Amino acid sequence: MTKNKIDIKQILYEVCEDDMINEKNIDLIDSGLLDSYAFIELFSKLEDNGVFIQPTRIDRNQLRTIEGIEKLVNDYLKDNK
Repeated sequence: MTKNKIDIKQILYEVCEDDMINEKNIDLIDSGLLDSYAFIELFSKLEDNGVFIQPTRIDRNQLRTIEGIEKLVNDYLKDNK
């Protein structure tokens, strides 16, 4: 997978193993889909795709939605071309 074609929804499905990620406006944290273990796995999979984001340097609220994670990844890719 190239840096420009990262499928966040697919990564989240692999991490969470739950179709709830497809629900519109789901809060990934409040729903329990992204717990502490899932966060580690998410960041690991992002690193596998060339996205190195330090979890301690971002606002946790950016991880509440798929759109928030996509924006975070896209911002990283834009800043690290």
